[in-house]
Amino acid sequence: MILDNLIIDNELFSSYFACDLDKCHGICCVEGEAGAPLEKDEITWLQENIDSYYDFLDNDGKKSIDKMGVYVIDVQGDLVTPLKSNGECAYALKENNCSICVFQKLYNEGVLDFYKPISCHLYPIRVYKLIGFYHLTLNRWHTCTGAFDLGKRQKIPVLYFVKDALQRQFPDQVDKILKNIKK
Repeated sequence: MILDNLIIDNELFSSYFACDLDKCHGICCVEGEAGAPLEKDEITWLQENIDSYYDFLDNDGKKSIDKMGVYVIDVQGDLVTPLKSNGECAYALKENNCSICVFQKLYNEGVLDFYKPISCHLYPIRVYKLIGFYHLTLNRWHTCTGAFDLGKRQKIPVLYFVKDALQRQFPDQVDKILKNIKK
């Protein structure tokens, strides 16, 4: 479907998703070939606000940021979060046997006004920038099998699961997007 400047894969209108941290333990912050994609304005925020979150990072996260900075450029030339020596995102913390985002934690506690990188907030949707368009696709990563199952059982369309992220990234189109979900 094409909606304004968005190309939205049809699969997004008929798929279900709900994170199941009891099953995956936040593995999306741990596994992968690179860190989470970052927007330029997010990098600016990370640089300008380092004093507000740095002390909350674990030692490995601090070491990674001290060594590499608040972002790195991956092999494809994309701006991404740095990784710890064990491959986890530098901004990941362990709580209750689960990896969580330091930003989301601090946001939920009222310490920060930054929720987390938009690429993480939108997951399992991936956004690819094209000339004049954004292409929204569904990423079916093996680590999220339980989330697709839980979403289907609870009848949570993937686009509703990421509604807040869509509102953040595409505020003018979110209502148009959601009205096209197949029930």
